[in-house]
Amino acid sequence: MNEKFLSIDKIILTQGQTTVNALLFRPPSTKLKDTGYAIFTHGYTSHKISIFSWAQKLCDDGVPTLIFDQPGHFTGSFHDVASFEDFKNDAPNLFIQALTKLKEAYPNQSNKVLVGGHSLGALTSLLAVQNGIFDGYETFHCGVGFGVPPEGVTHVFDTPFYQATVRARAELVSTHLAPDTMFPWIKEQKHNMSLSGHNIHLISGEDDVVVGKEGMENFAKLLEDLVNIVTIEKPKKLGHHLPDMAGSFIKKYAKKIGLI
Repeated sequence: MNEKFLSIDKIILTQGQTTVNALLFRPPSTKLKDTGYAIFTHGYTSHKISIFSWAQKLCDDGVPTLIFDQPGHFTGSFHDVASFEDFKNDAPNLFIQALTKLKEAYPNQSNKVLVGGHSLGALTSLLAVQNGIFDGYETFHCGVGFGVPPEGVTHVFDTPFYQATVRARAELVSTHLAPDTMFPWIKEQKHNMSLSGHNIHLISGEDDVVVGKEGMENFAKLLEDLVNIVTIEKPKKLGHHLPDMAGSFIKKYAKKIGLI
C-alpha cells in the first residue's frame, strides 16, 4: 500500500463461464477510511476507463473502489460471453465477485457499499441490488445516464443517425450482445423492476440526448412507485458520451451518504 498515492490492482473477475477485467483502486495508506466500499461498471459498447474518475475521486478520499468491464465488451476485455443468457445472469452477479475482491483486500471495512454504473451499468447494478446480492449491507445505488422516455416519443435509438452510430459501435461487443437483442431487453427490464425499499440516486445531464428531457424523472417515478427512496441530480453539462464527467457528482453523493 502506497503511503501518499493511490495504487491500482489489475485483476480478473469470473462468474460462471464469464470472465472480465477489473481495476481495484487502493487508497493511500494515510487516507484509508473504514467506511465501506464502492463498485461501478460502464455502459453499452463502452469500457471501464469511461468511469475512471468515479473510482479515482473516491479512492483519493480513502474509499476502496473497484470498476469492471461488462461481459463481452471488447474495448476493455478481450473475453467473449458464451450467450445472451449468460450475460443476463452473470452481469449482475459480477458485483458479488467484485465485493469479494474488495473484502479480501480490505476485510475491516464497515458494511456500507455504494454500487452503480453508467447507462447499461446503471441497469445491471440495479439488478444486482434487486437480486439480493447486497443483502446484509447498507447499500446505496447511483445510476448515471439512465431513464425511461415518455410514451409516444421517438427515442434517439430509433433515429437514422443513432442507428448508424450504434451499428458501428456494436462491432466492439460480442455478437451475442447485438443492439437488436440488447435494447428490447433493457427496455423490458426498466419496466419490470421489482426492487423496493432501497436508496437510489440518479444523475443525468440536461444535454443527455439518450436519456432525454424527462427520461430520468420518469424512471425516478417508476422507482418511487415501488417504494424506493429516490433522489435525482440534473447537471447542465453531462452528455451521454462523457460519463467520466460524473465523477464529481458521484463524490458529492458519497459525501452525502457518509462514505467519505
